[in-house]
Amino acid sequence: MAIRFVEIHPATDAEQLNTEWVILENDGKLPFNTRGCGMTVGKKGQSKRSALGIIDPGFVLQPGERVRMLTGNPGTKAHGDPPEDGVKNYFLFLPRTYVQGAGTVLTLTLRGLAVSKGVHDPDAPGGVAAGK
Repeated sequence: MAIRFVEIHPATDAEQLNTEWVILENDGKLPFNTRGCGMTVGKKGQSKRSALGIIDPGFVLQPGERVRMLTGNPGTKAHGDPPEDGVKNYFLFLPRTYVQGAGTVLTLTLRGLAVSKGVHDPDAPGGVAAGK
């Protein structure tokens, strides 16, 4: 699978959940359906990961397409306004922020297997540390 994290954007305010997001991109040649995928969060260098939940109903990510997954709820004004810049928004409806600064590791999983991993680096382009 050629799904990758291209942006990890921490919240500017812990109450405004829609200011925290990740952007996924499909670099492959086939569509990818996220239904049933999960997301885990942890810290670099630690094996303990916390599950954020299962993406349901999910979305189909076409080759070359990007989708922004926002933490909050679009119907809750206190969560802030989502960006409107041509990238599709998908809301996770989570109760709180999950990006905990530099070294936060996000993993997109499918049936327990890692599909993609991103490490937050505030100094890197898009907030994603370069892979090995």
